[in-house]
Amino acid sequence: MTATTQRRGRKIMMTPDELDAFLAVERTCRVATVSADGTPHVSPLWFAWDGKALWLYSITRSKRWADLRRDGRVAVVVDAGHDYDELRGVELSGGVEVVGEVPRTGEPYPELASVERAFARKYFGIDELPHDGRHAWLRLAPETVRSWDFRKLASR
Repeated sequence: MTATTQRRGRKIMMTPDELDAFLAVERTCRVATVSADGTPHVSPLWFAWDGKALWLYSITRSKRWADLRRDGRVAVVVDAGHDYDELRGVELSGGVEVVGEVPRTGEPYPELASVERAFARKYFGIDELPHDGRHAWLRLAPETVRSWDFRKLASR
């Protein structure tokens, strides 16, 4: 990457506040995992962002869950926009860790209280997340965050 490309890239990066606001309203991410045979697997998922970590609420009997239990490396993309000058998004990557019971049945777990409340409000418009005994939580504290907001190109 040239110095010019790096400078241009910084101009379209989201600020921390922009990133937080974007992840608070966007609803679907795409989770990329590595299958047992080494091939990539990408699947959509709902998420919560707490300002430091991306929380993924995954069905435990899924290919995604099996992939992540074997190899916790993940890349996640959240994006929006239709036309080129509207495109914006973020890619977060690193390792995930399981938090709480598997599957989640609602046993008290203080670390999940605010995450589950935020998730329930975002997706269901309620204050308490109903547990179905099929999902569990994965936390991605990203090692790498890359963002872009092409709407900033118009302001140059």
